[in-house]
Amino acid sequence: MAQESDTLELPILGILNATIELATPLLLAALGEIFVERSGILNLGIEGMMLVGAFAGFFGAFSTGNVAVGILTGVLAGALMGILMSLLSVKLGADQVVSGLAIWVFSIGLSTFLSREILGSAPGTVTIKGLSEAPIPLLSEVPIVGQILFRHNVMTYITLILTPILGIILFKTSFGLKIRAVGENPKAAAAMGIDVFLTRYICVIFGGVMAGIAGSYLTLARYHIWMEEVTAGIGWLALVVVIFGKRNPYRALVGAWLFGLIYALQYHFQISVPLIPYQFMLMLPYLAVIVLLLGLVGKEEAPAALGIPYERG
Repeated sequence: MAQESDTLELPILGILNATIELATPLLLAALGEIFVERSGILNLGIEGMMLVGAFAGFFGAFSTGNVAVGILTGVLAGALMGILMSLLSVKLGADQVVSGLAIWVFSIGLSTFLSREILGSAPGTVTIKGLSEAPIPLLSEVPIVGQILFRHNVMTYITLILTPILGIILFKTSFGLKIRAVGENPKAAAAMGIDVFLTRYICVIFGGVMAGIAGSYLTLARYHIWMEEVTAGIGWLALVVVIFGKRNPYRALVGAWLFGLIYALQYHFQISVPLIPYQFMLMLPYLAVIVLLLGLVGKEEAPAALGIPYERG
């Protein structure tokens, strides 16, 4: 009986460990988007920003042999995309839905062009060492909890630490109050002396940086290769996590873990239940999105000024 219990325990622990890992890029992108939307800007270009960050991160690590450089290039690429989005949606006051979709389409073309011109190889054939598992001494040896929480790569640990930090910034600091004020009523915020444009610039660029890091995580920590459109819809799932989490970092963590669990179960079932077509398993995360969104119809609590361009009176 003891041996049977151990064999059941191992897959469960492996699934929960994979849940944390698979949730990391979702959570990174969602945390950035929370700040963007709290400031009143809707960024539908997350998927594209992640894609550019994924290629930039991979190329930085591939060309230098240094993963840290790869992460920095992913950050820079995300920041540049954030600047582009902020120019369109904040400075020019363009339709934010159209701007986001334009950035998404542009990013697909840009990343594909750069990968074919610079790498010069078939996608998926160039590999890098990337980030590996970095168990935390002592903590990783704790039964059950240690295997689930403390046997990940450095980027996963940083993401978990970043979640409460960003929650404190958003809800416990004057800057967080300014962000929320700008998202709810930018004219009233401006009347109180808050620079609406600057606040939104900072948030949108920060969202781009987080999306760039999320994308670089995919190529540097998860796959260790570059594939065209490697994000595979994760940016869109991050938007759902933001809605599910009601633009709260702590709730977004729960949402990211929920989707991470669905991904982990999907991979597990593909191996353990071969009779079910793998295409059905690949569909599970997106089926969960439909169910979740149907459950949230009429319950959305978005900032009052979300998606509305601001003009100085």
